[in-house]
Amino acid sequence: MSSTTVKVCLQVLLLSYIVSAVSGVQKLTITPDRGTTFNIISTQVKGCQVCTGAGRSRRCSMSLLLKDSTPVSVEFDCSRPQDVFRVEISRKIECTTKLCNGHIIQADSGSLPLLDFNRKFTWNLKASAPKAFKIDFTKAGLRQISPSERCSDRHSYTLHALQTTGNAAVGKYCRTGPISSAQILNLGSFSLEVPAGQRLQNGQFDVSVGEEIKSLARITLTLPKGASSTELLSPNYPDSFPDDDEMEWYFQVPNKHKTTIQFLNLTQPSCLKKVTAAEYHSKGRQALVLSLTERQPDQDQGNFSLMLRNCEMDRRRAGSPGLSLNVRVSTSSTSSPVLCKVDLSEVDGLSLYIEKLRPDSDCEMKINSVMMEKITVTANSDLSFQDCLPEDLQVTAMKVIGCSQLKDCPKTPVHLSLPALPSCLPSPLRSATWILHPPVHGTVELTSPSGPLKQSLPGQLCNDSVLIKVAEDDGTAIGQFCPQGAIQKIQIHTNMSVTVSSMGGRALKTCYKNVLDACFKEEISERYIFTVSSKKDTPILLATPGWPMGMQSYSTISWIVSVPPKMEAHLMFTNISQPKCSNRHTNIRVQRVGSLEEEYSRREDEDADRELVVSERFYLNMSNCMPERGHFSVITKITLQQSKDLLLTIILSVVAALLAIFVIVLVAVCVVVRKKKKKLNHQVSIYNPNGTSFLPAQNMFPKTREDNESHVYASIEDTLVYTHLLRKGMETGVYGESDMHRPFTGHTDSQKPLVSDGDDMKVDTYHSFRYSSQQAPPLPNRPASLPLVDNDIYQSEDQREEERSQNLGERQEPEGGN
Repeated sequence: MSSTTVKVCLQVLLLSYIVSAVSGVQKLTITPDRGTTFNIISTQVKGCQVCTGAGRSRRCSMSLLLKDSTPVSVEFDCSRPQDVFRVEISRKIECTTKLCNGHIIQADSGSLPLLDFNRKFTWNLKASAPKAFKIDFTKAGLRQISPSERCSDRHSYTLHALQTTGNAAVGKYCRTGPISSAQILNLGSFSLEVPAGQRLQNGQFDVSVGEEIKSLARITLTLPKGASSTELLSPNYPDSFPDDDEMEWYFQVPNKHKTTIQFLNLTQPSCLKKVTAAEYHSKGRQALVLSLTERQPDQDQGNFSLMLRNCEMDRRRAGSPGLSLNVRVSTSSTSSPVLCKVDLSEVDGLSLYIEKLRPDSDCEMKINSVMMEKITVTANSDLSFQDCLPEDLQVTAMKVIGCSQLKDCPKTPVHLSLPALPSCLPSPLRSATWILHPPVHGTVELTSPSGPLKQSLPGQLCNDSVLIKVAEDDGTAIGQFCPQGAIQKIQIHTNMSVTVSSMGGRALKTCYKNVLDACFKEEISERYIFTVSSKKDTPILLATPGWPMGMQSYSTISWIVSVPPKMEAHLMFTNISQPKCSNRHTNIRVQRVGSLEEEYSRREDEDADRELVVSERFYLNMSNCMPERGHFSVITKITLQQSKDLLLTIILSVVAALLAIFVIVLVAVCVVVRKKKKKLNHQVSIYNPNGTSFLPAQNMFPKTREDNESHVYASIEDTLVYTHLLRKGMETGVYGESDMHRPFTGHTDSQKPLVSDGDDMKVDTYHSFRYSSQQAPPLPNRPASLPLVDNDIYQSEDQREEERSQNLGERQEPEGGN
């Protein structure tokens, strides 16, 4: 069925009229509706005529056809035209794949002489492939009869299917029966015949877009409960079913009912191709195909469809019968009473209530052989149920727990547990309620053995299977709760009830599960006190009792909220609704536990802060006034965060750790650099005036001079070492390049180094040797008249001290030969 189906109401009779009797001549003025054909047909060859017009334009005939909406004056030239003429009114309705363009045909309610005419109303319907059109008979209900039969109220309905092979009469029907709808493929018509002298009893039907069907028609039957029998006929009965075609009946069977199919008055054709067959389809079962002569199976598993298939018949043989049959459908109940014994002796004070939800259902329940609509079970009871489905009944349990004085109350917690019920009950337990009556100066304390509770609120919905509703004894809601939250304890200073049900109306499947523990304790100062244990990374939503309806007048509530060490609670007040008070004021207060000073306090006539930060354990208290208009309700969101002092300590600790790591790294770098510098200081190049120089790290002279110590100097005269440089002039300078700033000009690129970097390097070739600004030692002070090259970079620490005195002493080889 299309989701955009549009239903069209068809009500019969389409004319307005003015009647007058002049000299025994009946005169009518008829105005047909737009799109309606109005046909007056004589049933006799000779006799009365129907005339239109006047004077020379007057025309009389045995029939009259009116198609437009122009008023037409009609005269009959006899006194009783209803004995001669019949009236046929027809209209066209076309359906697309989404909707049908129907028209309302309104029956005239006046004293109409045409009521004495035999009338036939026909609707010609056209569907848009691949959809069919559907006519709904739910309001009237039809039953099929043979073409020769007549209905008791003489209102007969006929359904035709127009196929490419011709017109097939799907069936003739009377009012009041199991047929609830009919679908026709492609083209079809539906007609209603009303006899002379009778008013139309029910001329309204709904037309809509149907399904994609494969047969010429699909008839839906809603079978009644209990024993019944229905007769169906093949199309064109008693003539042949259309050649090589299919007809479908769909049966909606009541629960716990069996259906039997029988084929009666069967005539079979001679087939050229294919074979005749009956095909059964039901949900979840494989299709069953049987021949028409086989015994048809009983159907006992709900709704099913029956498809009647014809073959390609051999019509060349004279007198060869076609396919026709009578289908008898019988239904009967398969159920029997179910006995059930319920024993509640183990659950003291528990009452069980069983209520029938649907009065029109076939469910019958009895207690001690007495049929009842509501049953209360308080002790051992014998119950019986027949034709009862789970959705027909509602099973609930209730227990009252109370005490008049605190000393008489139970000393141990009372377990609010779900009772175990026998499996013979047709419906499971839907809810359990405990009524708790504390003493006048007492309090009921609720705790959950399975862990803290949470309040069911927008943004904090319960996803568990169990929902706990807490209310006062007058029905005023306190709140809805479920497991896995932060509320550890609920204290209520009034009579109250606790109702446990399942989410989504499902059955409670946890038998004997301890949902809550209830204790009776001393009186508290507030009407309600909630003990809350906040958790890190889990925001908590807390709402005032009765949210969103508002707190009761003058009522008070406190939440005692614990905050973990080194954390602070951020409170945000949302969904605040403040009333106009006629007496007292509403108040929202926040105060640390053990502190006399309030952290926060606002009335309804003051601007309230939306956010607040509290460290340590605190009270959140709210009280209502006597509202004149509006109500008082608040939702508080609590989120834990790291304390700012703790955060500062952590930051300082991290910074100190980073500084310590930096110092360690710096010391390690300095040690490595110092070792490298010491190694470099021992690598002294030796100048040989004979033209041969030795690189650092060469510890020995060539073998030709290994026993000769002429290369060892007790002292070196600067003038002898640098004589060749003095010849080049003082303009150029003799100091090597350095990263440190010097007040004089260093060597240029044209100058040659004194030390060779390799064996193939020439003597007197100069290469700059750079030190970083951190490694290079300070140069000694030299007289301006003696621009000698500073040899400090080749000396040890002791030698640099001697150099600062400007005296070159006797040179010694470094230890270890380095």
